[in-house]
Amino acid sequence: MPEHYDTIVIGSGQAGGPLASELARAGRKTALLEREHIGGTCVNEGCTPTKTMVASARVAYLARRGADYGVQAGEISLDLRRVRERKRAIVTSFRTSGERQAREAGVDVIIGQARFSGPKAVAVALDGGVRELTADTLVINVGARPSRPELAGLERVPALDSTSIMELDTMPEHLIVLGGGYIGLEFGQMFRRFGSRVTVVQRGAALLAREDDDIADAVADILRQDGVEVLLDTAALRVEPDGDGVRLLVRTPDGERVLDGTHLLLATGRTPNSDTLKLAAAGIATAKGGFINVNERLETSVAGVYAAGDVKGGPAFTHISYDDFRILRANLLHGQQANTNGRLVPYTVFIDPQLGRVGLSEREAREQGRRVLVAKLPMSHVARALEVDETRGLMKAVVDADSERILGAAVLGIEGGEIASMLQIAMMGNLSYKVLRDGVFSHPTLAEALNNLFATL
Repeated sequence: MPEHYDTIVIGSGQAGGPLASELARAGRKTALLEREHIGGTCVNEGCTPTKTMVASARVAYLARRGADYGVQAGEISLDLRRVRERKRAIVTSFRTSGERQAREAGVDVIIGQARFSGPKAVAVALDGGVRELTADTLVINVGARPSRPELAGLERVPALDSTSIMELDTMPEHLIVLGGGYIGLEFGQMFRRFGSRVTVVQRGAALLAREDDDIADAVADILRQDGVEVLLDTAALRVEPDGDGVRLLVRTPDGERVLDGTHLLLATGRTPNSDTLKLAAAGIATAKGGFINVNERLETSVAGVYAAGDVKGGPAFTHISYDDFRILRANLLHGQQANTNGRLVPYTVFIDPQLGRVGLSEREAREQGRRVLVAKLPMSHVARALEVDETRGLMKAVVDADSERILGAAVLGIEGGEIASMLQIAMMGNLSYKVLRDGVFSHPTLAEALNNLFATL
């Protein structure tokens, strides 16, 4: 007979793991099913390892810039094995802590591949057998994985993705990055700073397609200053082996061109891990690409079955998955009606300098027919940025001309994510931009630049 639980959580990402623990502490009999590693993408293949390696790349960058500050650091070399060792140690620490916390909360942690066998029934493939489970409530938090683009010849060449590139122990001589989104740019700049030659191939007319043109252009300028070759309006046509490397044929605005590289990184999007779940057996509806359809309370087409995090589509950020957890906790444990309506979606792109973003872009605001004011301030006009010699980028805020409230912001600059978070707090409080324009901030800080940013209006 199947084992029955109050709740089964499939996937231990930043929604599933915390939710399972909260339910178990509340006395709900809860099973957490995970096919590989506790912690999901963020801990194991996403935020934690990538930002650990980004930190190593920034140290290399600053070491080479020592002379700019009057510091003679000598010859700089990089030990990629040590970078990888540090990354692995931090991932293992976070992963182990997450599993320990779940078990201590009373969660039944089951490692195996889960598949639906009915609307409220799951079969878990284990070493040596199958475990049948049922539950009153199920939550799907299985995340997504790197996509493989349709590219002629790709099956014949070794290609890296955002997971496997972090396991390299030797430096790529020439890394070709296919895709100019967040993942491609973070790794492209990282390996350029490690010492690789890097070429970024972007099909669109600009990097970071959801950003305004002035922000995207500034990002491209920064990458080029760092020595990254950025090819825009460039389509990949075919790839083939070239000795131990790869040869990529592309079509640029100036005609066809051959790129010879030692390594190829595929950074062309993410595919939801819903295809392994046999959702049809449960009657769970999906959208194009396999993302699970949910309503504003994260419930799927089957009552009592919910989806959280990247697998449901929409913004694929850890903090969104964690907010999904908060919504489900409020509703499942406390009988509330929490939902996703109107929530802000901030994010930070961890290139250097960072790009912090929240709310509407200028383009989005104008497309909505809003009457807007746009404030801009180059980082070269920020005293703190000048003092630390980090003047690349700009601050930009979009303000509703009628209400004076901030609609959105982009901060491309040193600690851009932190400054964008300050603007988000102002948005959450429905403050007029004049409050920040006239506020007293300590000197000399980056936050103080908000005075001058809004003084441009």
